[in-house]
Amino acid sequence: MNDQAHGAAETQRNTRIDPITASVIHGALENIAVEMGYKLMRMSYSSIIRESEDFGAALTDAEGRQLCECKLSTPLQSGPIPGYIRGILKTMKARGEELGPGDVIMHNDPYGGASHGPDVAFAVPVFLKDRLIGFSVTTAHHLDIGALTPGSCGIVDAVDTYAEGLQFKAIRIVEGGRRNSAVWSVLRDNIRASDLVVGDMEAQIKAAEIGAQRYLALVEQYGLDTVNAAYEDLMDYSERLMREAIAKLPDGTYRAEGYIDGYLDDPDPGRRDLKLVATITVKGDELTVDLTGTAPQVSDKPINMPLEGTVDVAIWLTLRSILLDSTIYGNIPQNSGLTRPIHIVAPRGTLANPTFPAPVIARFCPGNQLADTVMKALSGVVPRQVSAGIGNLRVVAFSGLNEGAHWVHMEILEGSYGGRFGLDGMDAVDTLYANTRNNPVEDIESHLPLRVERYELRDDVVAPGEWRGGIGSVREFAFLTDAGFAVEGDGHKYRPWGFLNGGDGKTAELQLHGKDGRDVDLVSKVPYHKVKAGDRLVSYGPCGGGYGDPLQRDPQSVLDDVLDGYISAETAKASYGVVIAGGAVDAAATAKARAARA
Repeated sequence: MNDQAHGAAETQRNTRIDPITASVIHGALENIAVEMGYKLMRMSYSSIIRESEDFGAALTDAEGRQLCECKLSTPLQSGPIPGYIRGILKTMKARGEELGPGDVIMHNDPYGGASHGPDVAFAVPVFLKDRLIGFSVTTAHHLDIGALTPGSCGIVDAVDTYAEGLQFKAIRIVEGGRRNSAVWSVLRDNIRASDLVVGDMEAQIKAAEIGAQRYLALVEQYGLDTVNAAYEDLMDYSERLMREAIAKLPDGTYRAEGYIDGYLDDPDPGRRDLKLVATITVKGDELTVDLTGTAPQVSDKPINMPLEGTVDVAIWLTLRSILLDSTIYGNIPQNSGLTRPIHIVAPRGTLANPTFPAPVIARFCPGNQLADTVMKALSGVVPRQVSAGIGNLRVVAFSGLNEGAHWVHMEILEGSYGGRFGLDGMDAVDTLYANTRNNPVEDIESHLPLRVERYELRDDVVAPGEWRGGIGSVREFAFLTDAGFAVEGDGHKYRPWGFLNGGDGKTAELQLHGKDGRDVDLVSKVPYHKVKAGDRLVSYGPCGGGYGDPLQRDPQSVLDDVLDGYISAETAKASYGVVIAGGAVDAAATAKARAARA
């Protein structure tokens, strides 16, 4: 019996209701979340939601346990939603406030479950008569949240959370169906490009209200006890699958280290070359991830990671992807049951568990590198289920004024995956806990004073391996007017790790070419920087690590890479021992070259 069939059999033996009804309700819950996501995308104003899909949508029970999530959303948006609800409930209880029908709660507290301040949640409580039975929640990244400089990414110099923008801690933005006009006025008066941002917030509320209506209709159709029994069974099923996957691992302790750039141009050594440590202990069907040894928090720079909302999501997503690969297990109910066997230890005062008010708005790249470190820790025990090191992402905030009105744009610049057993690394894609899409060039150029001069793969920088590393992209933006930009990135110093004799990947690069002819190499984190019309910003994305001995790579695959222009014939011989002549593999010369190298 395979794993999936065994899990199904276990579900049938230990159920509160019949499996068919549970499956129907599971499908209905997922459809509600997907509908919420599609409605949010269709109603949104900004490309970061409409095109990049940087949003989350989910239903929870009354305690905040996740019942389902929208598959279109990014894990870093949907994953934290249970934490948002716990933060809301805790804050409101401390104030002596109670929820009521028709309420809408806004929340973005990074020390109260949120991932970081720009990811604002709108939660609609669902009532069956007078009983609170759950929440319908949407989250989304907003292009400005009222920080010191324009944009909500690229804020890499905030000294504390207050400098990162407006903080909303369980704010009742709609009460009993009536809008709180004072809060809406504060939003419009303190956020740049307010029509765009507030329009996105309105879309979030409407999508969450649709989800609440659909969930209530489902409960009224089947009865609350039946729906509750169905999702309890679904959570138990997801938990059993995770426990079974963990139990297959040999008991033991597995450790890995990684590094982030930090602030490479800062004279303070406590702000650069920062260590991440993941020690994974497997015992039976439970697993503990201990982050002891991770660098201390940087108290006046925003690269710290909230434990709840960023660190936990990075760990859960990585373990779920490695241990319960969807290509093997199929559609697994995505709910809070998956996280029950996983425990996280993160010492207070470290990058992975900062103390208030340490700033956290630029937590994305460190969190993605932490996920990569967790994967590295498991590489020795499940080598065929991991990739080599990933090339991290970066985010650029473009902004300016047009006749006195602010324009703001956020561009996510993709990274790349390392090679995997049997497969080359994926080129120019979001990695690990991010799965946003790129913005079409046509969309950028039709709405903004920017022109995309280049969008292509990098040349001849592939990490060699039996399965090569993924290739990063080149993006070149020309400014058509005087404007500004800021960059939140990483990976300019530390190369993605190669695995099993595969080559290390290629670091990222960032350059500013001035209209006046002056060229400047930039570090991975750039505070708000003014530019003139005609200046150009060029980003070279990182390339993932190689997997396996390059001398074992299929010569035909090497030839394909040469013909596709990914590598040169000279690189084919130097890295793989493959001799290309006349557009074909010279088999005899290749055998000789490889024998000499071996």
